[in-house]
Amino acid sequence: MSRVYLAVLLAVAAAGCNPPTASEATRSADPPVDTVGQTKTEIAGDREAITTEAPTMTEKFVRTEEQWKELLTPEQYYVLRQKGTERPYSNEFDRHFEAGVYSCTGCGQELFHSETKFQSGCGWPAFYAAKAGDRVTLLPDRSHGMIRTEVLCARCDSHLGHIFDDAPQTPTGQRYCINSVALTFTPAEKLDDPAYQPEDQDQDQD
Repeated sequence: MSRVYLAVLLAVAAAGCNPPTASEATRSADPPVDTVGQTKTEIAGDREAITTEAPTMTEKFVRTEEQWKELLTPEQYYVLRQKGTERPYSNEFDRHFEAGVYSCTGCGQELFHSETKFQSGCGWPAFYAAKAGDRVTLLPDRSHGMIRTEVLCARCDSHLGHIFDDAPQTPTGQRYCINSVALTFTPAEKLDDPAYQPEDQDQDQD
């Protein structure tokens, strides 16, 4: 038995752990590798990139504040760009359950499918999942003395609403509480039309 391995055994015994085998002691200086050959450091970096980046299906939709004011109605601008909230219960999509897709008013990106919409009783449109994970961005919101999670459109950074973990009756347990004025609706029959093109694929960027 080598002096190095004996020293390892004594150190492990002192720490109260199970001693490694001779082959494990020999490999201890090598970086840990997973089954596909990446070191765990590389994997951690990949995971960080996935969680910190919010790729969208199209390019970022960028506008100046003056352009946003021209593009949106005053109420839409208040909600989407100033993070306001529309009145509950009296908005367009609270009790709207037609089959189709809900898109961002600001840029046309498809955000929610009607199949994930449910009646939560909160007074605003509620969904239990986004159409795809990269369509929305979630950020901490500590405004108004509350701790919440804000929902933004990942393509144009418009404020949509907030997400809550208070819907155990849904498959995800989540409630995307979204302002109606932040959404436009496309009925299912139009989606099935071969000539239909989502607005987010050909939105004018001039």
